[in-house]
Amino acid sequence: MKPVVVVGASLAGMSAVQSMRSGGYGGPVVVLDASPEMPSDRPPLSKQVLAGEWDLDRAALPMARNLAELDVDLRLGLSAVGLDPDSLELSLSDGSMISAGGIVVATGSVARRIPGEVPSGVFVLRTGADALALRDELDRGPDRVLVIGAGFIGAEVAATCRGRGLEVTMVEAAEVPLQRVLPTDMGSFVADLHRNNGVDVRLGVGLDSFLADENGAVRGVALTDGSEIAAQVVVVGIGAVPDVSWLEGSGLELLPPQEGGGIRCDESLRAAPKVLAAGDCASWPNGSFNGERMRVEQWESALEQGTHAGKQMLCEIGAGQDPGPFCTVPWFWSDQYDAKIQMAGRAGPGDEVHVVDGSVSEGRFVALFKRGGECRAALGVNRPRLAIRARMKLAETLAWDSMLELFEP
Repeated sequence: MKPVVVVGASLAGMSAVQSMRSGGYGGPVVVLDASPEMPSDRPPLSKQVLAGEWDLDRAALPMARNLAELDVDLRLGLSAVGLDPDSLELSLSDGSMISAGGIVVATGSVARRIPGEVPSGVFVLRTGADALALRDELDRGPDRVLVIGAGFIGAEVAATCRGRGLEVTMVEAAEVPLQRVLPTDMGSFVADLHRNNGVDVRLGVGLDSFLADENGAVRGVALTDGSEIAAQVVVVGIGAVPDVSWLEGSGLELLPPQEGGGIRCDESLRAAPKVLAAGDCASWPNGSFNGERMRVEQWESALEQGTHAGKQMLCEIGAGQDPGPFCTVPWFWSDQYDAKIQMAGRAGPGDEVHVVDGSVSEGRFVALFKRGGECRAALGVNRPRLAIRARMKLAETLAWDSMLELFEP
């Protein structure tokens, strides 16, 4: 019996395994991952692990604690380098081949890096090893940490470093933080949150070059406005790209960056017969948002997509019922200082922003994002109960009037 092969021991990949086992599948499952160790659960890396509050072992993926029960052939340090979707054969990094009964691609994404030679003391934060290496440098007490990028990773790293009592500068090329997911007014709130907590926030300016000392260690950066900032530690948080380059020439459709990137899947996460994708690398039409094609880099989505992919795989190989299309309301959260930021849905830069509860100035509010007659997203800051209710309502309907009813006195 040919195994189901899961490419990537990520949250999405391991969720697919758990879903297949929970669905009664007792056949062989092979899990491949390029890392020599099980990947970590990413949310704690920029917070509890980096702060020194948790050991890395505590940030293990939930499924990593019951690998024996999942009964998988786990092959770490071995990656897939090619795929023939017609024969369901995978070429592996050690030169071998594996023939599968079905394949789940869950290779996730990799951190964007600054091209060219980079001095020591410059870090990205994507893996457990990244977190430990950066934490070691922070333990040495640098005079200043410079964070390039004010997305979620950059903002969380900046907040954690301030929590450790370090001086921090955060540089963002866009006019506001989190510009990809929040309109200007809400992004400005995040900038003010960091300034109020002592971060030197520089917006609308990018990195020109790194400055290194005679030993090749970073001593600062030069910015595109001609200024220089001295720093002994630099963290690059400029986003991630789907890890799908190994699929070029496979016949699977890979979307260009301007279309969101990733593997083009149908509404059931199917990229080809018996080939599914889940997690950061999957792009699919989301029925909860009128079929809008989405690729979502969020923890909750990876968990849900992996679970659905496991059910869909059982259907593909004749061992389960068709679970139907994968529909979801994207959901993310971020803890920065005393602010719990939660967002449901998918906002766009042209959406109208309506604060329907609380006050932005007080740092406790709910904002809704309107497009036409629809509510496309809800943002809650220190309003967890209302944010969760808004998420549940979006799963029922996008109708603007229906969402407003949640906030009527």
